[in-house]
Amino acid sequence: MNPGLDLLQPYPFEKLARIKEGILPISDKPAIDLSIGEPKHETPEFILEVLRQQLAGAAVYPKTRGIDPLRQAIADWLCRRFKLPPDSLKYDQHILPVNGTREALFAFAQCIVDSSSDDAIVVSPNPFYQIYEGAALLAGAVPYFLNCDRAGRFLPDFSSVPEYIWKRCQLIYLCSPGNPTGAVIDSESLQTLIEFADQYDFVIAADECYSEIYLDEANPPVGLLQAAAEAGRDDYRRCMVFHSLSKRSNVPGMRSGFVAGDKTLIEQFFRYRTYHGCAMPLYTQAASLVAWQDEDHVQENRRLYREKFDAALEILSPVLNVHRPDASFYLWPEIPGTDDVTFVRDLFASQNLTVLPGSFLSRTANDINPGERHCRIALVAPLAECIEAAKRIHEFITTGK
Repeated sequence: MNPGLDLLQPYPFEKLARIKEGILPISDKPAIDLSIGEPKHETPEFILEVLRQQLAGAAVYPKTRGIDPLRQAIADWLCRRFKLPPDSLKYDQHILPVNGTREALFAFAQCIVDSSSDDAIVVSPNPFYQIYEGAALLAGAVPYFLNCDRAGRFLPDFSSVPEYIWKRCQLIYLCSPGNPTGAVIDSESLQTLIEFADQYDFVIAADECYSEIYLDEANPPVGLLQAAAEAGRDDYRRCMVFHSLSKRSNVPGMRSGFVAGDKTLIEQFFRYRTYHGCAMPLYTQAASLVAWQDEDHVQENRRLYREKFDAALEILSPVLNVHRPDASFYLWPEIPGTDDVTFVRDLFASQNLTVLPGSFLSRTANDINPGERHCRIALVAPLAECIEAAKRIHEFITTGK
C-alpha cells in the first residue's frame, strides 16, 4: 500500500461528525447546517437546458483535452477577466478542462512531485483546503505549512519561508481568495513568489475557485496569470491556475473546471491525465461552454452573497471578532472564551446549528495552530436561514444557551 495513506488525517467533516455523535440538540429549532461550502443558489436554467439537450453525448467517449470550443471559451474568459494579452493564451496550448478543481489539485501533485526524491516538500497555506495535504503525502512529499493568521491579515508571508525549505520545495499550493479566510493575495506578492519559483525551481498551483465570489464589484481579485502578465511574463512559466464553475455558477454537482498556465506543464499534465482516465463528459463540456460565456448570472450570484454578508454581519459584529472578507462566501470569526471544538459542539447542542471548527482546517506549525479559536461559517443557505443562524449564534454567545 502507499505509505502516505497511513499519514492521512480524518477529513474535517469526519471529525465534525464525531464531535456531534450522540448529541441530541435540546432546541426545538429546525436544523441549519453552515459547515459545508456547497453553493445553494439556484443553478441557472440556461445551463441546465444545455445539459438536457446534450445528454446524447453520454454515448460517446470524450477526449482528455476537451472540445476546442470549450477551451477557446475558457481562454477568452481568462483574458477578459484577468486582462491578459489575448495572443499570450492559446486554447490548444495553455488550457485543459478538468472534472472540478478538487480532483485536479490532487492529481497535479502526483504528476509534478518527483517521487524518487526523499526530501521533496510541498508548501501549503495554513489553514488550508485539505486536498493539498493529502496530495502531498500521497505523492511522497512532506507538507510545509505557512501560517496565515489575523496578525498577517490571513495572508501567507513568502519571505518568512527559510531558504532550506525553498531549496527542497517542488510545488506550492496557493488559495486566493482563501478558504476559509477570504483573504486575497495582491499582485506584488504573487510576483515575488514567481521570482522565488524561478530561483529555487518549483511550480506554483493557484487554487482560484473563489475568484468570482467577491464583494466589491470594482475590485475583483487578482489572479496568478494576471500577476505574471503584469510582470511581463506572458509565457506563464511555472504558473498554473485552477478554476471551477461550482461556486461561480452554482453547479457543484456538474464537476466542471479547468487548469491553465505554463504550456509545458499543461502538456505533461495532459499526458498524466490520459492514463488517469478522467475526461470530462461531452454534455458537461457543452454546458460549461455556455456558463463561461455568461457573466450576468455571476453578477447576480455575487449580489445574493453581499446581501447575506450585510445581514449576518449586522447581527454578529456586536458579539464576535469577525470581519467582512475580500471574497469567498465564508466568515472566519474568532471564538470568544473557549476552544473552537467546544464552541461548535455546544452551539449544535443548544441551537441545532452546525458550523466547522477552525482547528479542523489547519495544522500546528511553528508551535501555532492558526485555526484554533476560529470557526468557519459558510453563508451558502438562503438569506432567511443565514439571518436565523446569525441570530442563534448571537443568542448562544450572549446567553450561553
